[in-house]
Amino acid sequence: MSEQPTAAATIFGDRLPLAEAYHESLATTAAERGFIGPKEVSRLWERHILNCAVVSEALDDATTVADIGSGAGLPGIPLAIARPDVSFTLIEPLLKRSTYLAEVKNELGLDNVTVVRGRAEEQPGGQFDVVTSRAVAPLGKLAGWSLPLVRHGGSMLALKGASVAEELERDARAIAKAGGITPNIFQVGADVLDQPTTLIRIVRK
Repeated sequence: MSEQPTAAATIFGDRLPLAEAYHESLATTAAERGFIGPKEVSRLWERHILNCAVVSEALDDATTVADIGSGAGLPGIPLAIARPDVSFTLIEPLLKRSTYLAEVKNELGLDNVTVVRGRAEEQPGGQFDVVTSRAVAPLGKLAGWSLPLVRHGGSMLALKGASVAEELERDARAIAKAGGITPNIFQVGADVLDQPTTLIRIVRK
């Protein structure tokens, strides 16, 4: 199992034991159920948990966040641990994964988490300040799923790789069609992580 980086204590503070319990769950239960690849177990902290948790820097004054295609809970669970002041709804269509998310919520006592089994496009619109996602879909399709869920003036926040600028250029029309404006690519976690997390924020007009 991966050694815990010192950044974990900085990011999670007094809620570090919850992050440790989640790490343990990912390394055992989630890995056994096939939600986490065997090669990922040794790099859960840096590449997955902390990489997601630093997105909390971009939530500002958000009070309601939906995480779509939540999978094993990334980025939703690390964010819910880091930001107990924010209410998170984890939306996951697959039964096995939504069952796991409900187990994690209960085991960690995360009162600020709600698990919804279903697809993003089936949910009532306009009810969240922010919609997050990680490794769910190409940007254009992602905008079509995410933006209807946020209130006007709210935004989608997607964790993306180095090619996000190319995605943005390629999918500009689909993003505009979904009501997306003022896309902004930026990084978070630069002061605590060796590899900062790249995000794109797109506002719903």
